[in-house]
Amino acid sequence: MRDHIPVVVQGRGRRAPRVVFAWALWACGEVMTTVGVVVALLVVHQVWWTNRQAHASAQQRVRALERAWEQPADAAPDGAAPVEPGGSGAQPGGEAGGEPAPEAGPDGSAAPGGPGVPSVPARTPAPAAGTAAGGAAYAVLRIPRLRLSVPVARGVDKRSVLDKGYAGQYPGTAPPGARGNFALAGHRNTHGEPFRYINRLRAGDELIVDVRGRRYTYVVGQVLGETTERDTGVIAPVPRSAVKPSYGYGVPAAYITLTTCTPEYSSRYRLVVWGTLASTA
Repeated sequence: MRDHIPVVVQGRGRRAPRVVFAWALWACGEVMTTVGVVVALLVVHQVWWTNRQAHASAQQRVRALERAWEQPADAAPDGAAPVEPGGSGAQPGGEAGGEPAPEAGPDGSAAPGGPGVPSVPARTPAPAAGTAAGGAAYAVLRIPRLRLSVPVARGVDKRSVLDKGYAGQYPGTAPPGARGNFALAGHRNTHGEPFRYINRLRAGDELIVDVRGRRYTYVVGQVLGETTERDTGVIAPVPRSAVKPSYGYGVPAAYITLTTCTPEYSSRYRLVVWGTLASTA
């Protein structure tokens, strides 16, 4: 009699958990890959494309201002009107119409002391007649050492000023060339990053501000490499750090202040460059 050999048949039920697990791993891998690609594209857009767009737009605005200044004053387009330094009511206001200015910084925070910008007074005088409206470039800042030319607009709003690659004038600070503190903020990274390399400035470097018919040349005097976001003293009429009092000035004069975030790709601290007016032409 032939022996019966038992045949073992593996049930499919044992394979099912393994198949489901493998499929789940594959699906997770696909999702993670897709998310990674999307994040990479967002980084490229933020770090590279916004720089390209904002820088190109800012340089076009510089050229437009220069062309407008070659024309008679009554033919100047909106935003290219002259600014009378030191005149009555000539201190720039907040938003158009003299409403309170948002306390925003180069990285867009609307809270007091937001990234890149120390806190500023909530209410400022209305702008004088004939000055550029908030968000409209009215001057050009030139830094020969950095080979930089950047439009200057009133206010430090992210969307309407800083993200355009402009330098923004703090509400309530002095006009170019006037006694007091002409204080500016700008992006260190992304959106044209006009102030990326201001850490390279040294005492004696020139900071030139052109307004229709006028050129104000400031000379760098001090650089404060690091302070807190709420150090409002750096943009005071007589600038002096409230955090590091050994940095700053003690007598009234015509000052310029440049502020941005530090270290790069961070908004933890603020970098400050100060200069004093050397000549007017």
